[in-house]
Amino acid sequence: MKKQTTTILSFLLLVSSFIFAQAPATGDQDPKAKAILDELSKTTKSYKTITAEYELVLLNKDKKQTDKQAGKIQVKGNKFKLEIPGNTIVCDGKTVWTHNKDAQEVTIKNFEPNSEEGLNPSNIFTMYETGYKYKYDKEEKIGANTYNVINLYPAVKPEKKKFSIIKLYVDKIKKQVGQIKMMMKDGGTQAYEIKSLTPNAPLADNVFVFDTKSFKPDQIVDERDGK
Repeated sequence: MKKQTTTILSFLLLVSSFIFAQAPATGDQDPKAKAILDELSKTTKSYKTITAEYELVLLNKDKKQTDKQAGKIQVKGNKFKLEIPGNTIVCDGKTVWTHNKDAQEVTIKNFEPNSEEGLNPSNIFTMYETGYKYKYDKEEKIGANTYNVINLYPAVKPEKKKFSIIKLYVDKIKKQVGQIKMMMKDGGTQAYEIKSLTPNAPLADNVFVFDTKSFKPDQIVDERDGK
């Protein structure tokens, strides 16, 4: 359980900084990378909803696979639903419900997108903000697709981050994120591959509300302010 919880937290901390932030000042930023990221941001923010399936592969410092997981994300504005093995995380923009399926327990928290540990998977598909420096790395072909690879370096409290570089793979044609690789300071890698991405599919608001009626009171942990 501890390993799974760590993986979930790493993913949520990663995606907590992606979509609604403003573009950083040009300054010493790489202009080629900025142009690609601007196109990515423009494309992504034109979507009213996003439904995507992804695969996470964890590699140790010897590049040996230690874990592999599949997940699904649904996004509508600042609302999201994240499904990963053993857990479902739902947010209506104000409240976050985390359902631990193994323990049959639901934890309820206030949604704090701007906190240090803000859970905001709605931000996964654009990837730069004032907390990162970025530089164009290379063009890389994977399968039938060609990607521009952008390196992002944490600029705010980098010493506290567990990763040193995030590699963002942007599809040259679709202007969408295809892969995200976190290069960890311990030598390992967390690689997220977007297996499918469907924009503008109809998503009702009740998709982003978790119904706790079937749970017993002792199965619900309410950590919201004033509760």
